[in-house]
Amino acid sequence: MAAAASAFEALKAGLDVRAAGRIVTAQADFCATGLAELDRILDGGFPRGTVATLEGPPSCGRTAILATLLAQGTRSGLAAFAGGESIYPPDLQRAGVALDRLLIVRAETPILTARAADILLRSRAFGVVAMPAVPLRAAVWSRLAALAHKAGALLVAAGAQATTELAYFASTRVRCGIERVSWTDMPGCFRELRGYEIAAHVLKHRRASPGRCATVQIAQEAS
Repeated sequence: MAAAASAFEALKAGLDVRAAGRIVTAQADFCATGLAELDRILDGGFPRGTVATLEGPPSCGRTAILATLLAQGTRSGLAAFAGGESIYPPDLQRAGVALDRLLIVRAETPILTARAADILLRSRAFGVVAMPAVPLRAAVWSRLAALAHKAGALLVAAGAQATTELAYFASTRVRCGIERVSWTDMPGCFRELRGYEIAAHVLKHRRASPGRCATVQIAQEAS
């Protein structure tokens, strides 16, 4: 734990220096995903200054949507990911993420993940901060929500299902599920994934009634 504490203090010190003069200023009150149908049902995108969730079982498409959010974040500024879940940089790059504008912080436990997100938000250097939907006390989610609001940043928590505490403090919740998978016409083992459709359902939205749904098209880059 001492080593982790030392690493986080070094991260905080570095961000405090780098953020000087580069405080995030939102140009809009929402963060668009770049996925037209999803942005439509979200009335433009995920609201900045809030906590949002991407939910659904493994291989439901939530990582693909998270990648598009990180891509949008790195187009206009800096983005960050904190947590113990593995993310694959080449896949992020194919989704349009500028890797030189993305900070990845490894945090193995829920409390370390929360601490990393806390530091990232307090730096005010990142427009989008992503993390796994780890179980945390209500007081922790309340603090993170307040920091996101103060920074004008979007904090995205991705996981199978939001806990009661996270669901309360999240302003927007979207549940994902694979609706259809398409393959190339090549025979047998030569078949390759062409793309897939994600069914996105809005469970909660502070600016609109829940219940909206959309089909999001994700194309697989040819090898």
